Amino acid sequence: MSLEPTVVFSQAKLASRLAALGKQVSKDYAGRTVDAVIILEDAFIFAADLLRNISRPVVCHFVRLELRDVELSGFSRREVFFSRSPELKGRDILIIASMLHTGVTLDFLCKRLQESEPRSLRIAVLVDKPADRRVDLQPDYFGFLGASNRLVGYGLAGLHEQFRNLPFVGAIDGKSPATVGRKKIVRVSGTSRPRRGKT
Repeated sequence: MSLEPTVVFSQAKLASRLAALGKQVSKDYAGRTVDAVIILEDAFIFAADLLRNISRPVVCHFVRLELRDVELSGFSRREVFFSRSPELKGRDILIIASMLHTGVTLDFLCKRLQESEPRSLRIAVLVDKPADRRVDLQPDYFGFLGASNRLVGYGLAGLHEQFRNLPFVGAIDGKSPATVGRKKIVRVSGTSRPRRGKT
């Protein structure tokens, strides 16, 4: 296995794709303020570049997830904990995450944010991995479809937290079966209630 990342998505490809995503988000949030909920740490570079491509007013909120091993009735299990989520009643939320694969943790965050009764809730991810999905959850915006399980760079960490600072997304196993996002984007009416009830 190679420990040197091979380029999967170049700087130029990232810039072009994020410009297109920012334009689409700006159109969908016309006349609205975007309340961006950014998941740390992996999404910080993606979020920064995406938000600079959005021409609507933006308010940033940051949440951090933590995996903990807990014991319940004599059985050990791993649970997901998020830092306190913001109260966004009546607001238009855009969750920004680096990747969507199993969807379990993001689904949990969506349900927590729904409790504050936002006007709308959408998800933007840099890489979508639908083949790994374990829950019924789809992103509203995504940069690329990916199949490699070892993507690093552009905020994504490798072993020992390395490679986050790379200006491109790379694969450390030499595999790069990924493509630019082309599947249908599902949009939410700005006047409707959040559609994330089933997620």
